[in-house]
Amino acid sequence: MRRLKVFTSLVRDSLDIITKGSKKYHLWMGFLTLIILIGMYCYSIQLEHGLSVTGMTDRVSWGLYISNFTFLVGVAAAAVMLVMPTYVLKDIDFKQAVLIGEGLAVAALIMCLAFVIADMGGPSVLWHMIPGFGVFNFPNSMLTWDVIVLNGYLFLNITIPFYILFRHYQGKEAKASVYVPGALLSVFWAVGIHLVTAFLYQGLQARPFWNNALLGPRFLASAFAAGPALIILVLAIIRTFTEFKIEDKTIKKIALVVTVAAQINIIMLVSELFKEFYAPTHHSESAYYLFFGLDGKTALLPWIWTAITLNVIATVILTFHKLRNNLKILYFACFILFIAIWIEKGFGLIVPGFIPGPYGKIAEYTPTAIEIGVTLGIWALGALIFTVLAKTAIGIETGKLKYKK
Repeated sequence: MRRLKVFTSLVRDSLDIITKGSKKYHLWMGFLTLIILIGMYCYSIQLEHGLSVTGMTDRVSWGLYISNFTFLVGVAAAAVMLVMPTYVLKDIDFKQAVLIGEGLAVAALIMCLAFVIADMGGPSVLWHMIPGFGVFNFPNSMLTWDVIVLNGYLFLNITIPFYILFRHYQGKEAKASVYVPGALLSVFWAVGIHLVTAFLYQGLQARPFWNNALLGPRFLASAFAAGPALIILVLAIIRTFTEFKIEDKTIKKIALVVTVAAQINIIMLVSELFKEFYAPTHHSESAYYLFFGLDGKTALLPWIWTAITLNVIATVILTFHKLRNNLKILYFACFILFIAIWIEKGFGLIVPGFIPGPYGKIAEYTPTAIEIGVTLGIWALGALIFTVLAKTAIGIETGKLKYKK
């Protein structure tokens, strides 16, 4: 009964703190709400007319929605790079940022699920995802494995931070015996969600572009580059606009993780390019379309070469210790690296897998305004969820939110 009373007080205090703030805070929340409403309007059009209002066809059946889903799985998995040093290795430098990282993981996972719903056409078919009711097809379908691991990782990233914040709200220390086992499990689970997503593509025999043994490891490398890069940018914003101070050494340690992951990602990219173009076969046509165009079709050329250029520039900047330790340069490098991997794991991975089609036909894909509107709405929803979670967590950690007996 007492815990219920404390929980009720926490909810009431959280609602109080997230509805108050500076003018910039209210403008930010108003802007996100506007984008969400635009996204909902676009989604209502999709519900009325179906997926025909998107740029997807029977030739290219995955587009902007699945591209963002794949990328955000990596962003969610990146929280493990803060969880493991903090909860397992007891590194106090990461302790300031771990709750922010886990909040980011929760927002990313909710966006992942929202993009899956959008790609399915509408929520009316979601009952198929419920075991025992729909056609779940477990364990044969890799998609069902993906649903299980994503929801499991979401559960871990909600319960562990909630327990810690719930204890801190009462002025008590969290018991390591309670949260450390969950933290250890989340480390392996984070790797699992990304490998299962990679296996989802690798298991499609008719799509040779994805039949690559490096796909899983490269998913992890790009995730541990883009995710912590985003965390660094978020921490920079938080320490600028809030009282929650993040020390430079915390950001620099995370930057080292980004650097190593970005370097490994580049090495794997070179390995893939060598495999595709040194001894090309007819299975290399998807890669030729992506990097050089095919039969005059060049829609993805500006995207992929922009991504590679930004990727290389960011990795070079991060590699040099002096440049990486300059925070302004570091923020720039993290920003362009994030954009580069978003392109690379989005259009650069999903669309070429469908081109050319089984009969050699090249049907290019371009997202419509409806798709872009829904996508922006889901990203705004994720940003709003993260803002609410971060504002509550910061309030508890700074002592503004305390349980009043």
